Amino acid sequence: MTKPRFEDIYMDLAQSLALRSHCVKLKVGAVLTKDTRIISLGYNGPPAGTHNCDEEWPQTGCPRDSKGSCSLALHAEQNAILYAAKNQMSLEGATIYVTLSPCIACAKVLYSLGVRKVYYLNSYAQYKGISTDEGVDFLLKFGVEVVRYSKSI
Repeated sequence: MTKPRFEDIYMDLAQSLALRSHCVKLKVGAVLTKDTRIISLGYNGPPAGTHNCDEEWPQTGCPRDSKGSCSLALHAEQNAILYAAKNQMSLEGATIYVTLSPCIACAKVLYSLGVRKVYYLNSYAQYKGISTDEGVDFLLKFGVEVVRYSKSI
């Protein structure tokens, strides 16, 4: 039996975490690792103690902000970063596996915290209907390795 690659294990976990999301629009999961060890997990959704969108607004999702985005949701990357911060985990040299490529805001935070590699499954640009993955472009410009994930055969 062939052992699975860590990349496959972590992206499978990110996909499973996405299923925990309360978002009715798009479910996203993230896994932060360092030296082949998981240091944090996250999925998109509202901050703990607020409304769960699928329960409060099951048909439409949470109200939109002025830019048309979720007014309550934290991104999967943000939740993973916040959990790591609460537990005083350094992200210097970390790798993140995320089911949707980082938006520009998350990319800036990932870079600033020292994340050095990003694996993503699906394109944020395709989901949003925009011309380019701005977060991916930003990360590449500043030397972060970015890989569009594909499962090994």
